[in-house]
Amino acid sequence: MFDLILYAIPFFTVTLFLEMASFYFLPDDDERGYELRDSTTSLAMGLGNVAVNAGWKLVVLFVYAAVYELSPLSLPADNPWTWVALFFADDFIYYWYHRTHHTIRIFWASHVVHHSSEHYNLSTALRQPWTPFSSMPYWIPLAALGFSPWMIMLQQSISLVYQFFIHTERVGKLWKPIEFVMNTPSHHRVHHGSNQDYLDRNYGGILIIWDRIFSTFEAEDEKVRFGLTKNINTFNPLRVATHEFTAIGRDVWHAERWRDRWGYVAKGPGWQPEPVKAEPQKV
Repeated sequence: MFDLILYAIPFFTVTLFLEMASFYFLPDDDERGYELRDSTTSLAMGLGNVAVNAGWKLVVLFVYAAVYELSPLSLPADNPWTWVALFFADDFIYYWYHRTHHTIRIFWASHVVHHSSEHYNLSTALRQPWTPFSSMPYWIPLAALGFSPWMIMLQQSISLVYQFFIHTERVGKLWKPIEFVMNTPSHHRVHHGSNQDYLDRNYGGILIIWDRIFSTFEAEDEKVRFGLTKNINTFNPLRVATHEFTAIGRDVWHAERWRDRWGYVAKGPGWQPEPVKAEPQKV
């Protein structure tokens, strides 16, 4: 397997230091730039994610390969149209993977790691979860449709490399046709915003067209306030990785009804059950 992410690490490092230097030599009062503890935490989360994926990707590859071998379909890798179809299919699946990881709390518990920084720079792109296990089922249909497992995983890597470069405040809005079709730094800043109008918007990976189609698009207008609606105020990587799982466990433990326990796991972040009605007094 050719792991594009590993080969891209030197480019990530160089561009990260270039962006850091740009804030030093060309500061902007409207941009937060870098903070040493925050960036160190993001790098620690990224390294942990790479370590976990070193083993987990073998499991993913095995599952995709099993489905691919059982499928009656097989699309030729030497046909350019296969790659065009894979590009759009992967990006469409990524949209729904991303959207459900914002709207189902147990999935959000993993994805919230990426949103936990109050800064927005290239190091933020590296702030990845240590629990990537919920992503695998979303891409299984591609193997069933006849896309080879190595093609699926390569396209996933291409998407992640693209998304690294949109985590920046240093790039404003681009040419309007690009902004209309592509996910850009401006669109993704909105996605990382905790402003009320920016919550749960702009889920796209490489393309922003899915957000326009499914009415989740929001243009960058007011200044973005990065982070969570309730920030966790820690630079401890272990707490960053697990804080929402801990909160879910606490809510489930204290819930009075099984339907409430289910709600705390499967409904959206911030969901609260209806109060338990008191039994009427017997006269």
